[in-house]
Amino acid sequence: MTNATYLTLVVIVGVLALLFLVMKLKVQAFVTLLIVSMGVALAAGMPLDKIMGSIQNGMGGTLGFIAVVVGLGAMFGQMLEVSGGAERLARTLIKWFGKERASWALMIAGFIISIPVFFDVGFIILVPIVYSLAKETKKSLLFYGIPLLAGLAVTHTFVPPTPGPVAVAQLLNADIGKVIFYGLIAGIPTAIIAGPVFGKYISDKIYVKVPEYILKETENEIREDKDLPSFGFILFTILLPIVLILLNTWSSAFLPKESSTRILFGFIGHPFAALLLATLVAFIGLGTYRGMSKEKINEIATSALAPAGLIILVTGAGGVFKQVLIDSGVGKLLAESVAQSNVSPIFLAFLIAAVVRVAQGSATVAMMTAGGIMAPMMTSFNIDPAWIVISIAAGATILSHVNDSGFWLVNRYFGISEKDTLKSWTMMETIIAVVGVLCVFIFSLFI
Repeated sequence: MTNATYLTLVVIVGVLALLFLVMKLKVQAFVTLLIVSMGVALAAGMPLDKIMGSIQNGMGGTLGFIAVVVGLGAMFGQMLEVSGGAERLARTLIKWFGKERASWALMIAGFIISIPVFFDVGFIILVPIVYSLAKETKKSLLFYGIPLLAGLAVTHTFVPPTPGPVAVAQLLNADIGKVIFYGLIAGIPTAIIAGPVFGKYISDKIYVKVPEYILKETENEIREDKDLPSFGFILFTILLPIVLILLNTWSSAFLPKESSTRILFGFIGHPFAALLLATLVAFIGLGTYRGMSKEKINEIATSALAPAGLIILVTGAGGVFKQVLIDSGVGKLLAESVAQSNVSPIFLAFLIAAVVRVAQGSATVAMMTAGGIMAPMMTSFNIDPAWIVISIAAGATILSHVNDSGFWLVNRYFGISEKDTLKSWTMMETIIAVVGVLCVFIFSLFI
């Protein structure tokens, strides 16, 4: 057995071990990634006195960026959630589009809201509006629910500053501005096909009424219009960090290094500064200005960091896995063998993420695993790493089924059987994955 074959087997066995520990033994994902990283390092023949240094470098190098972005993003999203910003956005868009095109309005609302707000939170906030529309129009709940879910799911996985694409971008050393831009241009057609188009088709096949037990829980959840912040301010607050980051990317590409404009945009358009500014604007405009006490704002900001903590640690462990592959030499050999095989890096990244996703359910673990494996190979590929980030995100979306919490969230809130959840939600997620990776492949040929 050649050295390259052996090290390839080490990586394959490492991924299988990761799946076994998470699925069968129910070991926490952060701990699992550390165990697998150490195991791969030992099997690859890395000196014992080098392994812990590699783990520390991988964790530190990743978290130095991720912790700040995810932490600020979580606080920013929490302020939008508590203030009623998501509801305001959805209601205004439905008013503009009209009831007959409300499915498109909900897709757009989900698409925008899921940039700063976590997927499940955005869904729970906006699903009462879906119930209200379904009751009023007598249409299947899926007619409105699938477009909302598609909009939320696409930007949650494709567009920073949500944690998944930010973490993979850091692993692959991809420009965040390009990831945002590519995620948007691949995400828009993907959300349209998986949302309003598929939603209309599946709602004709499966009629779903608003479940009675849900109506009782949510009847008091829709707030009065006067209690919500303005649409313009919500849109401004969400788009502020995105625009600043894109300006940074634009200035880096088109302005000379010594240009004072480029230096300024480089500062305010760095994700740290852009998200900090947006978070402060949210604290003031959605908190202080609307009569919220300093103590309440602090409480909201602090509570946002609890779910962010686990995400930060898991993404840090993904950085450890990447660093071990690089320091052990496994990554270099993998890169050389893949470069000789003429396999498209877009589809390779997609398949790695898809296999891990289907096997163990977590999109985050799938993205971190695929990112860790792909990172050492990037120098062998003649492609912008931002495209690989989106292809990994697409792969990590595919075939959500009974091992994914999102499957059960939709199952409960729509009150449908497991079979119908597979036909609707699982199919929608698979459409997002397939259309997404095809968009990446096609657009990458021209951009």
